[in-house]
Amino acid sequence: EVQLAESGGGLVQPGGSLTLSCAASGFSVESRSMRWVRQAPGKELEWLSTIMSSGTVTGYLDSVKGRFTISRDNAKNTLYLHMEGLKTEDTAMYYCQVVGGQRGQGTQVTVSS
Repeated sequence: EVQLAESGGGLVQPGGSLTLSCAASGFSVESRSMRWVRQAPGKELEWLSTIMSSGTVTGYLDSVKGRFTISRDNAKNTLYLHMEGLKTEDTAMYYCQVVGGQRGQGTQVTVSS
């Protein structure tokens, strides 16, 4: 059974950093393309970045480019999203997802002073 479990969210001040983790089970993260998405209250789901099974990163949402970095650790079977220079508008529920497939339960990120 494919399962994704996000962690690492929390409350952080503007300008701060967080690293989100997505522990996968039931499949190998290096065998699938995976992505991070987020959803702020009252807004639609927003794509952030995708890492292909080859390891190639396809890009980033313009508003997070230069601040967010997607990566994975094949040995730990875990996907990551490192976030720096956080802004209040980054406040949202963050999800990892197998492209075209299952999404995790999410982890809340709140950026506030």
